[in-house]
Amino acid sequence: MSSEIGLKALQDARRVVVKIGSALIAEAGKPRQTWLDTLARDIAQMRSDGQDIILVSSGAIARGRDQLGPERPRKLDEKQAAAALGQPKLMAALDHAFAPSGTPVAQALLTLEDTENRRRWLNARATLETLLQAGAVPIINENDTVATDEIRYGDNDRLAARVAQMIGADALILLSDVNGLYSADPRNNAEATHIPVLHEVTDAHETMAGDINHAANLGSGGMATKLAAARIAHGAGCMTVIAQGTDSHPLRALLEGATATWVMPKLGPKKARESWLRGHLTPEGAVYIDAGAASALSDGASLLPVGVTRSEGNFARGAAVAIKTDQNTLIAKGVTAYSSEDATRIAGLQTAEVEKELGFQGRPALVHRDDMVLEP
Repeated sequence: MSSEIGLKALQDARRVVVKIGSALIAEAGKPRQTWLDTLARDIAQMRSDGQDIILVSSGAIARGRDQLGPERPRKLDEKQAAAALGQPKLMAALDHAFAPSGTPVAQALLTLEDTENRRRWLNARATLETLLQAGAVPIINENDTVATDEIRYGDNDRLAARVAQMIGADALILLSDVNGLYSADPRNNAEATHIPVLHEVTDAHETMAGDINHAANLGSGGMATKLAAARIAHGAGCMTVIAQGTDSHPLRALLEGATATWVMPKLGPKKARESWLRGHLTPEGAVYIDAGAASALSDGASLLPVGVTRSEGNFARGAAVAIKTDQNTLIAKGVTAYSSEDATRIAGLQTAEVEKELGFQGRPALVHRDDMVLEP
């Protein structure tokens, strides 16, 4: 019954992140173009049903490795070179797959720092939001050509989870070569049982995962990394689905009830983010607002420059700030899209006047409602 609830939640999801691995995309260094074509048709159908889809794709190294010789690249510089050679080929294959539906695709390369640094996090999220509003499918991969051992994710399952967290996704679909989590590796243990639903990921589940799904010798992930990704998504209020991806039309099969493991969150993305903001933001400064802005915030609006009367402290873009009334009453805190210097310059200005004052077109909101939590 719980898996049926998960399926309904997936059908109702407003925003979905889909992750596909190297073994699904390439075989013997060549693209599995027919499979990619069916995946693209599935995504086109989901988009026509009103869902935003972001695709996180491995496969750049798998597509470029043969040009470096017969051996699998193992050193970091070899992997980076293979990624540089393979990334254009990967995007060409995906562009070809989406062309029949007239769906534009856009490449976005991210590193760990892009989701850990607040300023870069804001930039990355704004770019993805703009691409979705333009009707494109963002294709995200780790920026393997510049990432180092110290900052790289090492697998795109966790990258996909961070992206889901970043954009407030309702669902994360991890397509694999096995239809979910088993009590043991089903390829080695005939008594292994499938686990259809989890409400949290425990250490016991990670022990069950072992090296399942790591036999392809192409990607760097496995079932353990999928569960690690599910933990991240779970904390962000995002449902995770670990599903079979090897057959044609994998997303259609999932939506029609194919066997999978569903990791169900306790909270939705909005409530989970609110909880995170409340517990993790330590203000580095303050902005003061008028009565009209205070009323708008209580109704769920973003904080626009026109409602700001002044700022206090020295803070950078992406910093946490306290939001106070002119009577010094704390009413909210959030992540600012402007530095203290720029916030002071645009205080009280209409949106149309901000660009003239700053000389560039900034964000419409000084603090977006998704980056703000009201005080109780």
